[in-house]
Amino acid sequence: MVEHHLDRVFHALSDPTRRAILDRLAEGEATVGLISRPFPI
Repeated sequence: MVEHHLDRVFHALSDPTRRAILDRLAEGEATVGLISRPFPI
């Protein structure tokens, strides 16, 4: 069960956009607009 959870976490973190979003959030609070600005969303 734990292994399956870790697989899902690492799979999510393999996406460069998701990692960039997490990096931005680590700097502090931000609006969705500010977070999404650098990405072609």
